[in-house]
Amino acid sequence: MAVTLEQARRLGYTCLKALLRFAFMVANNLVAIPSYVLYLIVLQPLRVLDSESFWYIEGVLFKWLLAMVASWGWWAGYTVVEWGDDVKAVSEDEAMVLVNHQATGDVCTLMMCLQDKGTVVRQMMWLMDHIFKYTNFGIVSLIHGDFFIRQGKAHRDQQLILLKEHLEKYYRSRNRKWIVLFPEGGFLRKRRETSQEFAKKNNLPFLKHVTLPRVGATQVILKTLVAPQENGNPAGRGTMIKESKSKGLQWVIDTTIAYPKGEPIDIQTWILGYRQPTVTHVHYRIYPVKDVPAEPEALTHWLYQRFIEKEDLLTHFYETGAFPPLPGETKVISREMTLSNLWLVAIQSFAFLSGGMWYCIFRYFYHCLF
Repeated sequence: MAVTLEQARRLGYTCLKALLRFAFMVANNLVAIPSYVLYLIVLQPLRVLDSESFWYIEGVLFKWLLAMVASWGWWAGYTVVEWGDDVKAVSEDEAMVLVNHQATGDVCTLMMCLQDKGTVVRQMMWLMDHIFKYTNFGIVSLIHGDFFIRQGKAHRDQQLILLKEHLEKYYRSRNRKWIVLFPEGGFLRKRRETSQEFAKKNNLPFLKHVTLPRVGATQVILKTLVAPQENGNPAGRGTMIKESKSKGLQWVIDTTIAYPKGEPIDIQTWILGYRQPTVTHVHYRIYPVKDVPAEPEALTHWLYQRFIEKEDLLTHFYETGAFPPLPGETKVISREMTLSNLWLVAIQSFAFLSGGMWYCIFRYFYHCLF
């Protein structure tokens, strides 16, 4: 099939844009991540004298790094529309966020759509596959206190013990508020067939758009972080109580990510920007943690029900292009998530200025020593 001149131009432009975006991303990482590490090394005396202030500053820097990742998608036209409950109402409370997992771009999408949720981004903890420890962002997540979980039956029991120890050591000491996990334990395309076979053997619903979740990490989080008496109580859809004297995990935020035509965005697309501008849709539903059963069998049933609901939500979305109204409501409301270009430019500028500053400092000391 012959390629027309217009098609060749379009392909050339796409390749050039992808190359320039990749070069910018590499440069961005080379200045931003080392700067984050060096700032925290310099601030180690503050960590000893005033740990709370140290982790506050670390959280701000962490949020800025995530905003840089969000900017790569935002400037490529990969935006987000949000549906369901307004999670801003519980942004100052402790919450566990359960998310379906389709591709590497899911994490980038969350990094983007949580940027405007108050202090959430700088005070959140992520549970992610251990392979991410070896990516460019691994050192940042290690310092921040995220948990890398190793998949597979051979590691499962030991990983849950390590997760409990990690939460007890880092979650409250670093003033974390939200903990984000992907209970499916892997990407949809990799786990769907196995999940469907398991469902068939155990007389469970046949799911196409999600897989049956694993319960272990969820159970550990609830046991470790929920206070003995929990009084989280929604005051009606769209109106959540912001102030509560209780401490501990108060909410479970069931988060469902949907891509047009079921075609997820991966991290390569997010970086290179070769896909046409795309709107990702994110649906939230908030549950008081007091309504979540603690007994293992009941918790398993409850968690399965959440993913069966996700299946229904995604089926409706793929058929209509919109999520259905929340239970008890007749009108569905969507909210377009926005980011400030000026703020993103300011953060990127700060990163490159910081990189230049650290370069000058090292060069000065090098000349002094040699």
